[in-house]
Amino acid sequence: MTAKISYDDVEVGTELPAQSFPVTRATLVQYAGASGDFNPIHWNEKFAVEVGLPDVIAHGMFTMAEAIRVVTDWTGDPGSVVEYGVRFTKPVVVPNDETGALIEVSAKVGAKLDDHQVRVDLTAMSAGQKVLGMSRAVVRLA
Repeated sequence: MTAKISYDDVEVGTELPAQSFPVTRATLVQYAGASGDFNPIHWNEKFAVEVGLPDVIAHGMFTMAEAIRVVTDWTGDPGSVVEYGVRFTKPVVVPNDETGALIEVSAKVGAKLDDHQVRVDLTAMSAGQKVLGMSRAVVRLA
């Protein structure tokens, strides 16, 4: 696959389409099975509260993976991501109901680099709080 977005067609400040990602307890169980991360803070409310959390929280790597989807959906190629890093700032708290939580992600081109690459700055929010800080991806475009 090759990125569908042309380097020449983007400028610093270009906004990517924002997306929202629902997260339920069932989502967390599925992710735990796929990742092998069965830490009880991600599925056991009693345990999560006992260790000082407000409730069960989403896996940090799950949150990170959902956020980068904004970039890969924009480029049309998951292989276009050259670098990606975040700082985990707040947990995504997932209540035990039908609604769960929502991760809202927006992004924009923060810099144009050499070799058809751009830096994309992402903002990930849940329940009005920034859940990822310094969330940046370097992406190679067409």
